[in-house]
Amino acid sequence: MTKKLLLVTLLISLVVAFFALGGDQYLNLTAIQQNKEFLADYVEQQFWLSIVLAMAIYIFVVSLSLPGASFLSLAVGFVFGRWLGWSLLLISATIGATIVFWLARYLLTSWAKSKLTNVTVAQKIIDEVDQNSLNYLLFLRLVPLFPFWLVNLSMAFTKIDTKRYALGTFIGIMPGSFVFANLGQSLATIENMSQIFSLELLLAFALLGLLMLLPVFVKHFKSDDSIT
Repeated sequence: MTKKLLLVTLLISLVVAFFALGGDQYLNLTAIQQNKEFLADYVEQQFWLSIVLAMAIYIFVVSLSLPGASFLSLAVGFVFGRWLGWSLLLISATIGATIVFWLARYLLTSWAKSKLTNVTVAQKIIDEVDQNSLNYLLFLRLVPLFPFWLVNLSMAFTKIDTKRYALGTFIGIMPGSFVFANLGQSLATIENMSQIFSLELLLAFALLGLLMLLPVFVKHFKSDDSIT
């Protein structure tokens, strides 16, 4: 209990320090656009160090579920280009999401189970997800309607193992990460985040997500047929 309390205290302290030091003021579209020349020059002068710093900052933001990951994604795409930026986003986001997964599972799972054990509907949902965890994870990752941080936390309450979670996250965020890395190259022309995802693109991601659930539907259909 003492270890968990110390860990919670550390996490809260990091979040408070982030806002107290004005970190949120730099993780917005305006700030990144205003500093795009500085970022580009720094990457040109300190290429490998900038890669390490970019990944460290991105992992830090994602692992603490801080606001601004979307803007960081654009910045990474801008300074590192479409393909390298995409690779860095995939690796950093997967690592950060896995850290959140570990933290939530370690700190919150026991508490959540004690609250949900006697809630029949909640237990049915958990059991269903447990049986098809990778399919549901891919669905949640592919459909942009579900916040990244919420998926990180919610999957910790299932029985999915860490390797499968990391793999599902890596695969599931491929399309969205590529969109951000690709659009990052035209950072100066982006006026607001609504320009990132068009209706057509959202529908395409939603269809991809539903495709991930197709095996689940088929399995349930076959199960219902065998019962009848």
